[in-house]
Amino acid sequence: MKSLEQLVRPNIWSLSPYRCARNEYEGKDARAFLDANENPFNRPLNRYPDPLQRDLKEVIAQIKDVDPQNIFLGNGSDEAIDLCYRIFCIPGKDNAVSIAPSYGMYKVCADINNVEFRSVELEEDFSLNAENLLRAVSGTTKLIFLCTPNNPSGNCLADEEIEKILTNFDGIVIVDEAYNDFAFHESYRHKLDVFPNLIVLNTMSKAWGCAAIRLGMAFASKPIIDLFNKVKYPYNVNLLTQEKALDMLKRASDVERWVNMILSERETLMDAFNYLPCCEKVYPTDANFFLAKMTDATKIYDYLVNCSVITRLRSNQPLCRNCIRITIGTPEENNAILAALRKYKD
Repeated sequence: MKSLEQLVRPNIWSLSPYRCARNEYEGKDARAFLDANENPFNRPLNRYPDPLQRDLKEVIAQIKDVDPQNIFLGNGSDEAIDLCYRIFCIPGKDNAVSIAPSYGMYKVCADINNVEFRSVELEEDFSLNAENLLRAVSGTTKLIFLCTPNNPSGNCLADEEIEKILTNFDGIVIVDEAYNDFAFHESYRHKLDVFPNLIVLNTMSKAWGCAAIRLGMAFASKPIIDLFNKVKYPYNVNLLTQEKALDMLKRASDVERWVNMILSERETLMDAFNYLPCCEKVYPTDANFFLAKMTDATKIYDYLVNCSVITRLRSNQPLCRNCIRITIGTPEENNAILAALRKYKD
C-alpha cells in the first residue's frame, strides 16, 4: 500500500486536533474539576465523558480479541464511514469504489463529502469478482467499501476475492462486518497485522440488540486509529451510551441465545416463504435478514404496510428487481408476515 502520509488529505495530516479538557490530566488523580466550565451539580451527568472511551474499549478488546489501541468507537458505524471520507478523500478530486447492491450510506457519505462514488455490480448470484472491482480503481481511488455479509443480499463475500483486493489495492479497504455475528465467519479484525490498509467495521446495533444506543466500532492499525481520534469530534460517544454498552457487554450469553433464536427463526421463515405463491425465489443468507424475489414487490410491499407489517422494498437496487428484504423478527412478528402473505391475492 501507499504510505499513510500519501493517502491522507494533506490538511488532515498536518491538523492540530482539539485537546479535550479531560486529556489534560490523563493519568493523574483529580479531586476538583474546574477546567471545563461544567456545572458542579447533578453528578455524574454534569461531567463530560471520557473522549477516548478507555474503560469501554478495554472490555470490547477482551470480547473481540484485539488490542484497545486498535479500536475506534463512534456514534454508530456511520460515523466511522464518514470519517474515512474526511480523512482520506480530497473533495472534488478523489473517489471511492464499492459493490452494488450494498449499504446505502457509503454513497450518501461520499455525496456529502463531494467525493466521486463508483459502484461495481456483483455477479448475478451476488458473489464478488475482485478483478471487476479493481478495474474501476484509478489513481485517485482512496477507499474501497466491502460489506460482508452484504446488505441487502445477505451473503458473505468470498475470502479469496476480498484478499485479492486487499493485496492489489494500494489504498484503504473497509470491510463492514455489521452482520458477521450471525455468520460465524472469522472476522477480518484478526488480520490487521497482515493487511495494514484494512479497516473493519462492527456495531452494537445488530446481534447485541442495541441499535438505540448508537455505538459503532472500527478496528484498524494504531496509526489509522490515531487519525480517527484526531479528526472525530471531542466527545463523540456520550456517557449514557458508554454505560449502557458496558452493561450489555456483560450479557454475552443472552446475545448468543438471541442469535441462535434468530437463526432458527430464519430457517423456519425462509422455508415458509418458499411455499408462498407470491414468492418466486428466496436467496441464501448469512445475516439476520433475507432477500426474497416476489411476483410484484411494490404491490406486495404496499399490501404488507396496510397489514401493519413493515419490510424493506429493494426493487430499485441493482440485481434486486421485484425483491423485498425481510428482517427476522420474533416468532409473533414472523407469523404476522406469513399470515398476511398467505391471504394475499395477485
